[in-house]
Amino acid sequence: MTKKKVQTIEDIAQLADVSKSTVSRALSDSPLISQATKARIQAIAQEHNFRINAPARNLSLRQSHTIAFVAPAYYPEFFSEEDLFGLEIMSGIGSGLHNSGYDLLVIHADPQDTAWARHYLDSGRVDGFIILGSGLRQAHIETLVEIGAPFISWGVPIPNASYCSVTGDNFTGGLLATQHLLQAGRQQIAFLGGPADTLTVQNRLKGYENALQAAGHTVDSQLIAYGDYSHSSGMTTMQQLLDQAPDLDAVFVNSDLMAIGAISTIQNNGKQVAKDVAVVGYDDLPIARYNNLPLTTVRQNVPLAGKLLAQNLIQYIQTGIVTNVTIPVELVIRKSA
Repeated sequence: MTKKKVQTIEDIAQLADVSKSTVSRALSDSPLISQATKARIQAIAQEHNFRINAPARNLSLRQSHTIAFVAPAYYPEFFSEEDLFGLEIMSGIGSGLHNSGYDLLVIHADPQDTAWARHYLDSGRVDGFIILGSGLRQAHIETLVEIGAPFISWGVPIPNASYCSVTGDNFTGGLLATQHLLQAGRQQIAFLGGPADTLTVQNRLKGYENALQAAGHTVDSQLIAYGDYSHSSGMTTMQQLLDQAPDLDAVFVNSDLMAIGAISTIQNNGKQVAKDVAVVGYDDLPIARYNNLPLTTVRQNVPLAGKLLAQNLIQYIQTGIVTNVTIPVELVIRKSA
């Protein structure tokens, strides 16, 4: 049977199992994709004597001036009325994109499907993606890198992978929160983390452990537990901690929303915040300030983070320059600790 003649970028893309935009970039020697992917695509094109049609390429690479924010479909609370973090970071992203003349499209990524990136790039609907590193499975990030998709991640980047990111100083955040509780005389300080498999949470845990060890305390596994950033997980995981360590007198919680859930559980157990159990949250969302018991928390400037995500992704699309930015954090002391 005669082999199908390779005539278009789409034909090359099918043979290489990549997006059309990745083929176009590979054939123009773009720095936006890995050398291995570039070499593989160029070899396929050479084998089939393919020559790129410049006008067609320009049309296929038309810019939409639209950026997609990828919301994790498997985190049902995201963008719900209780998830103020999602709304805060979206506000910053929207502002940053608007200032650069770009529009924002929100899409939901299925946890079992990595085809969404190719779909949105090939259709020309978006020029790039903004993702939450802790909300997407690693396979999704690896796919984005492999197909040469322009993207930027909120959260600590995967080691040895070259892509743009913005993150808070998580180690310092964990250190500041724990040092404050130690200086207040607390002896049994618990750690209520977000998802344990994320680098963000692991770095906050390192800060917590570093502060304890520097003060001569041992790290007790009975005082460490993990939730998923939601209010309900703050309640249930705080109960788990109290069951494991009834004498704990402080807790560092990895999100303000979880911290407010933890406060409810502490009070339901007949204890007073902050007299019996001091509570420190994370993010300094509006809910921390306007809660009935104003929350001591680690502030990371979430709206600024959103603006940087937008601006640095656009810069990457235009120049190919990879940026990894860490924004500073600070402790804000209120009544809960």
